Amino acid sequence: MKPHDFLQLGIFLGALLALTSLLGSFMARVFTGERHLLTKPLGWLERLIYRGSGVDADKGMSWRGYAGAVLAFNVLGCALLVLIQMTQAWLPLNPAALPNVPLDLAVNTAVSFMTNTNWQAYSGESTMSYFTQMAGLAVHNFTSAATGIAVALALTRGLAGKHGSTIGNFWADITRSTLYVLMPLSILFAVVLVGQGVVQNFREYDKAELLVPYKTQVAKLDAAGLPVKDAQGNAVTEEQTVTEQIIPQGPAASQIAIKQLGTNGGGFFGVNAAHPFENPTPLANFLTILAIFVIPSSLVNMYGRLVGDRRQGWSIWAAMAALFLVGLAVMWWAEVQPNPVTGLTASMEGKETRFGVFNSVLFATATTDASCGAVNSMHDSFSPLGGLVTIVNMMLGEVIFGGVGAGLYGILLFVLLTVFIAGLMVGRTPEYLGKKIEAREIKWAVVGLLAPCACILVGTAIAVSCAAGTATINNTGPHGFSEILYAFTSAAANNGSAFAGIGVNNPFYNYGLSIVMFLGRFAVIIPALAIAGSMAVKKVSPPSTGTFPTTGATFTFLLIAVILIVGGLNFFPALSLGPIIEHFLMLSGRSF
Repeated sequence: MKPHDFLQLGIFLGALLALTSLLGSFMARVFTGERHLLTKPLGWLERLIYRGSGVDADKGMSWRGYAGAVLAFNVLGCALLVLIQMTQAWLPLNPAALPNVPLDLAVNTAVSFMTNTNWQAYSGESTMSYFTQMAGLAVHNFTSAATGIAVALALTRGLAGKHGSTIGNFWADITRSTLYVLMPLSILFAVVLVGQGVVQNFREYDKAELLVPYKTQVAKLDAAGLPVKDAQGNAVTEEQTVTEQIIPQGPAASQIAIKQLGTNGGGFFGVNAAHPFENPTPLANFLTILAIFVIPSSLVNMYGRLVGDRRQGWSIWAAMAALFLVGLAVMWWAEVQPNPVTGLTASMEGKETRFGVFNSVLFATATTDASCGAVNSMHDSFSPLGGLVTIVNMMLGEVIFGGVGAGLYGILLFVLLTVFIAGLMVGRTPEYLGKKIEAREIKWAVVGLLAPCACILVGTAIAVSCAAGTATINNTGPHGFSEILYAFTSAAANNGSAFAGIGVNNPFYNYGLSIVMFLGRFAVIIPALAIAGSMAVKKVSPPSTGTFPTTGATFTFLLIAVILIVGGLNFFPALSLGPIIEHFLMLSGRSF
């Protein structure tokens, strides 16, 4: 732990706070229909979109209508992305002549990008054409993030608004989110990244002749291009001499900008932000980490403004920030401790040598807090406690800032549960923002909070119980279990990062994780919208002596406690079988 690391952390937090207030104020104006900085240059385009699509932006929707629009828009977009992948060999902008993507991988990728997960069972530069990356994946980076913002807005209106049975217009919300927030920020950030050296072109891949050729073992393929297996089902390998290196190119900066700002995380290249074409400099690394948090953090500030009490937003923000700092401190400490197995201090295995331990830890903490999934280091190589933090961050529901929009509506479910529990404990009427919290809202909140938990535990149990689930793990013992647990946790939390010590490009994981990603997204969105509809019709009562305060340190502490208790009750047994027991075995000199 060096002084300049603490200095960088201070600069990071200071920049985040400054941008949170600035962008939160701007978004509040955008989504309340007030004039703002971009009204004049882009307002005509918003009106043109409404006229061209036949949308009445002023017409509100019921929660069922809003949910139907969310599902229809996303499912149709998902189907189109499957089609693009499976026909990319015949589409333009494919200089590497990449083949069509197989059905199971195409479905997995489409569901992944549609749900803002961006789980990648493939390497981008060897699987996806420029057209697929731009017209398919990058487009979903925008639409999935805009969907999250829209749902957060709908829940905000339901909790605090006085709109009767309507919670806003999905088509207007997604248009404004994209046009005024995501697109301008992405263009600006892409220009900055290009200035730092991130590639942005349509060139064919370059080839570099190696000065010293080398030999390696590769999977043997049959005439159909499928891996050959022996009688025991193990992959057969053959020796190959490597004489050249392929240097991929492509329009990377434009996709990287939105993958970070939209908390998508899907890398243009296979190794994501560890690739020098994606993350070339220390400044680019710092800005990409900051970009992960900036919109989720600002949405919380915007929430406080929209409900008419900024203290509500800052109380939630404080809970998020506290959980972030605790997780960062634990992982940072764990990664600089001596390893009894290797005898090394601050092991650099799997970490980005250009940036050091702290920047690897800061990136890993931020990306698993914010359901981004981008990585600049190999999470599989972290210490057991470091890996534990990344898993726990996702298991808590991705509410530590969380995904764009998803972090806000996710933590609001915890807020309602906290108010309800606190009310029962002290004998006060459960109310939030002047509206009574009743059994209907709590049932929906519990469904939204427990559905991803069930997906994680059931999916992991199935995977470790069948040959298809364990055939491709690279490690035995608790670490192998952690690899599987991480995969289903990442999918259910719509994060997309991986321990990467497990092979997942096969039908079992491609289809299984697709189901988990879909449920992890929409089994939370639907309850959030149902709560919005239920709360929207309730009358606002003035606060009284029986009203439990939902601002200040006491409420923030209770909110953190509820988040940790729910996570602990659900996942402590599973974590005990993985990273926790691995840590104690490591202390005794054992590794896996």
